[in-house]
Amino acid sequence: MTKDNTFYRNFFSIYIALVLQNVITLSVNLADNIMLGAYGENALAGVAAVNQIQFVYQQLLMALGEGLVILGSQYWGRGQTEPLKKIAVSAMHAALVIAVLLFILASAFPERAVGVFTTDRQIIGEGVKYLGIIRFTYLFFAVTQLLLALLRSMETVKIAFCLSILTFFVNCGINYVLIFGNFGAPRLGVEGAAIGTLTARVMECCVLIFYIYMLTKKPERHHSEKNTPSKLGICFRDYLHFDKVLARDYFRITAPMLLVQGLWGLNTALQTVILGHMTAAAIAANSAASTLFLMVKSTAVGAASTASVIIGKTVGTGDIAKVKEYSLRLQRMFIVIGVLSGSFLFFLRIPVLGLYDLRPETKEMADAFLIILSVVCVGMSYQMPTNNGIIRGGGNALFVVKMDLVSIWLIVLPLSFVMAFVVKASPVVVVCCLNADQIFKCVPAFLMSHYGNWIRKLTRD
Repeated sequence: MTKDNTFYRNFFSIYIALVLQNVITLSVNLADNIMLGAYGENALAGVAAVNQIQFVYQQLLMALGEGLVILGSQYWGRGQTEPLKKIAVSAMHAALVIAVLLFILASAFPERAVGVFTTDRQIIGEGVKYLGIIRFTYLFFAVTQLLLALLRSMETVKIAFCLSILTFFVNCGINYVLIFGNFGAPRLGVEGAAIGTLTARVMECCVLIFYIYMLTKKPERHHSEKNTPSKLGICFRDYLHFDKVLARDYFRITAPMLLVQGLWGLNTALQTVILGHMTAAAIAANSAASTLFLMVKSTAVGAASTASVIIGKTVGTGDIAKVKEYSLRLQRMFIVIGVLSGSFLFFLRIPVLGLYDLRPETKEMADAFLIILSVVCVGMSYQMPTNNGIIRGGGNALFVVKMDLVSIWLIVLPLSFVMAFVVKASPVVVVCCLNADQIFKCVPAFLMSHYGNWIRKLTRD
């Protein structure tokens, strides 16, 4: 019983902090959407289009971070922090390269970037104004996300929650003042929203760097403890060095994840493209529905990240029987989380949509989207943590890559394009098609986790 209590205490201490972090972070987006929806539907749609670029970027950073967590947590389980530092350096270098490339593209082709998601000139104009400022957040966001992944691989997650609270208040406060021109400030609309986000990103990055500096400079009062974050001792000059051997190990694990996460981000962006080219109301309805859905989805994302850390660390200890035992326990928990999350989304949709100042047909469409997503949430809460947390965290990232490539690019997107532009189905039917994989991917997730070979030792002796 004591061992059971330790497992559940460890899971929920990480899980709750990660879920709250995601919810508060996405609450910023929800608040932005509500404020921009009150400012104007074109402003809301323009920012929603630009945020699809941000989403693809975020997926790439997530892949880099998850690669760090998968490999780093196994070294953490072995009590080896030196290899962990070197892996973190490789991950950061890759993130900064992506950030710089995206900044250059957003600066050189702003209208083309926004125009991919909609043909409405007014929406494109609002999106370009937003992108002109938001592009400066890319570098700060990359540094923050990779440093948080490093801490997560060491089971240190509370700082992420604290940062999300800081971001929420800074962003929402500036948005309230600058979007509408309150307290004598200029009425900037989408540019005010972008300034709020940029300020919050800079602040959270600076606070996190200071936190890690203080953490790693603690006096050696932890000398009796085998493995604590204060033992890491990472500093700026460590990022000037590059370990070729560990970098190869890291990119061997991360490359397929980077491909599939990038394609997943592209898939989500293409969903906006499909809906944005169907009806004028569809892109705004999808923005309102998806923002709330992403908040509830945090329960599945948090479960996946937590499972990845726990499974990776346990694989690092070499106790395979315990890895399998933890896998079964976690999957039972995922089912409960899914049912609760789906029910919560279903009942929360009405009061949240009531906060939006949207046309009746747009609000009705968003409501229909959320009913569908309530069902999707149940399947997603099982398959995502099982695939991305247990199987991928156990060292078999390639299985998840293959499954996502087949499901998204050979089934979901072709079916959705046909339904949208050949059959001319309604946006509601298309949304069902776009999210169908969250249900049918439960089957391969169950079969692989129970009968497949997914436990892989990734560390070097």
